[in-house]
Parts: sequence; structure tokens; C-alpha cells
Amino acid sequence: MKAEIITIGDEILIGQIVDTNSAFIAKALNKIGVSVYQITSVQDDKVHILNAFENAERNVDIVIITGGLGPTKDDITKTTLAHYFEDTLVYDDAVLANIKYLWKNFVKQPLLQVNIDQSLVLSKATALMNKSGSAPGMWIEKNNTVFISLPGVPYEMKGLMNEEVLPRISEKFDCPFILHKTLLTYGLGESVIAERIKDWEAALPSSIKLAYLPNLGRVRLRLSSTGFDEAVISAAVEAQVTALLPLINDIFVGFEEQSSIEQIIGNQLVKLGKTLAIAESCTGGKIAENITAYPGASTYFKGGMVAYSTASKINILKVDEDLIEKHSVVSSEVAEAMAENVKRVFDSDYGIATTGNAGPSKGDSDEAVGTVVIAIATPKGVYSQKFNFGTQRLRVVQKAVTMAFTLFQKEIFKKC
Repeated sequence: MKAEIITIGDEILIGQIVDTNSAFIAKALNKIGVSVYQITSVQDDKVHILNAFENAERNVDIVIITGGLGPTKDDITKTTLAHYFEDTLVYDDAVLANIKYLWKNFVKQPLLQVNIDQSLVLSKATALMNKSGSAPGMWIEKNNTVFISLPGVPYEMKGLMNEEVLPRISEKFDCPFILHKTLLTYGLGESVIAERIKDWEAALPSSIKLAYLPNLGRVRLRLSSTGFDEAVISAAVEAQVTALLPLINDIFVGFEEQSSIEQIIGNQLVKLGKTLAIAESCTGGKIAENITAYPGASTYFKGGMVAYSTASKINILKVDEDLIEKHSVVSSEVAEAMAENVKRVFDSDYGIATTGNAGPSKGDSDEAVGTVVIAIATPKGVYSQKFNFGTQRLRVVQKAVTMAFTLFQKEIFKKC
């Protein structure tokens, strides 16, 4: 069972917005056994859209379209679909009632004709009720291919996918079971891991595929298999995971399907009954941002400081000025003082600190661009490590964030 996702909108093609819709749809389809054959982005142009529809119909069983369903003249998806299916647009009473309800209870503005026209749908289509907005989805079939049109607003699209589209696809098609098992590793590069596990990889059965997914200090190893017997597939993949884990035990931190490293750290801190505070310089608050992205972080995360300038390290974080003058702001001594001081300020059990030169200039230190020092303060003491993450600013920051989590994860799991 194959699907194509077509996103419509100039804003995607000029880079004005990031296409997060396709990622969500692809993941949701995969969970119910539908493989995504292709993702296509097209302009707000009738001919371009029609060509995309024709190509998709030849290749896949399901076409999911997002975007271009708004009330303005540049939103042409609905009329283009009408042309493609040689159909007419008619008002749908249920959709119109939903629009009136939304306007009365939430919009609190006059209901204009352009808003009423949102209730126009293809006469041959099944309207999919959008409870979060005025643009309905549509389900229409042609030559054994299902076309599904959804609004481009992410939360509206997600609601329709979960409440209308996925249940209908599961009911209509006999989909196979697709299993992905993704192992999270930190600390080694893709090539080093590949060399370490090459014998295991060579012995993988043809029914199980391995993919390496590297990203700045972390590598995901994804095992995939497809079939109609879920029990058989799951058992086969689990057997391979069992054989793989001893080979990567020192860098393995968990399974992506279960949790991220931030969640793993949070769960462990809760288990230990310990808390954390963070002092960030070169990482600019990104470590704290990643931690607080998950519900329940307040249980173990006391707080953080972005002591970006040298003055803020001295005046707010209370790092000794003489220490900075003697060792420079990018040094193990200063990083360790930051970690200990933020731990004391927030009365936490652990402290993490980062200081470095992300570039492009050296700033207040003579250390080379890319130099980062990460310190971990524990209930028993403090230690630090110095790294050089290259010369590209964004990569330096992201690598520093990743390494900070890696070091801290190892620290709190030492006795486990």
C-alpha cells in the first residue's frame, strides 16, 4: 500500500515556512501500514497541481493533499480538484453549520461570503468535518486511487488525520504491519559504529533493513520490517536488537519510539529523586529549552541561567573575576565554577554548564573558534571536558548541546 503526499503553496517552495505537515502525515501513515512513495511540493499553479495529481494517480493508492483550501483567491486547490475530477462544487449543509458555529462561538466577527464559500465541496466527494477550522477535508476516489484533501494549517490537518483520515484508510484497505525499531546512540560517529557492528549487519536477514541516521554527535540505528504477521515481525526484530545491544552498550541510551535522551534523563532524575540546574553561555539556553519541551520537567528541573557575557558570569552567576582573568572565560576552571554556582543558586543536586567560542569571532577568549567546555557538578564534586566542534556556529552549538546531554546521561546512570 503506497501513498504520495502533495503539499501546495508557494510559501513552502520559497522557504518562508517549513513543511512539517508531510513529516506528520508520513509518520501517521507508516503506523497503519501505508508506505509513503513520494512527497511532492508544488506551486499555487493550476497546471502544476494537475500534473502532480496525474503523476500521483499512476504511482500510488492514496494521495494526500495539504494546503490551498483557504478563503482567498490564491487558494486554488478546491477548484483545481473540481477540474481534475470533472466535478462541480456544491454547498455542504453540515460544513456550513460548523462554520456558523465556529463564527458564533469563537471568531466573533461578521460571517462573510468568502467564509460561507468554505463550505463548498466537490459533489462526488465525502466531506471530512474540520472541527478546528472552516476548511473541510474531502475524500474522493478515481480509478481505484483515493484522493484526500486537507487544510494546510497544521493543527487542523492533524485533527482531520487522526479523527477522519486514518480510521477511513484502515477500514478501506488491508494494510500490512510496518515495524520500525530505532536505537539512540551518543558519542560515536556513523563510520565508527558501522565498523563495530559490521559482522552483525552482514548477518541481518533480508526481511530486516538497517538505516544509519546521523545528526551532530548522535546516531540513530533504525531496524525496519514489513509483513502481515505482526507477531512474527516483532519477534524477528527483537531478536536482532538483542544481538546488537551488547555491541553498542557503551553508547546506547534508549529507543526513539519510547523516549528521547531528554526524557530518559528526566525519568532517571525522577527515579533518583534528584534535581538539575543549568548555566549556559555558548549554547544560549538550548539545553534548558530541550529539557522543558517535555511535560513534567518541573519535577526535576529547578531552573537555568543564560550567562552569555563575561559580565553576567561575574555579576549574576558570581564567577570569580580573578578566575576568569587567570584562565580565560572559556576554560575548565570557569565552566566548573559556573556549574557549581548554578547548582548552589537553585539548590539543585546537579548542575550543567557550558562556555565556549561558537564563532565566527573569538569573543572574550583566545581559545580557538569551536572550543567548548562542558562541566557537570554532582553531589560529590565537579568535573569538565574540553572539546572542539569545528568552525560552523550552528553546528558548534548543537554539538555542544548533544555532548552536554551525553555527559550528563552517563553521570546519572553510573551506578545503574
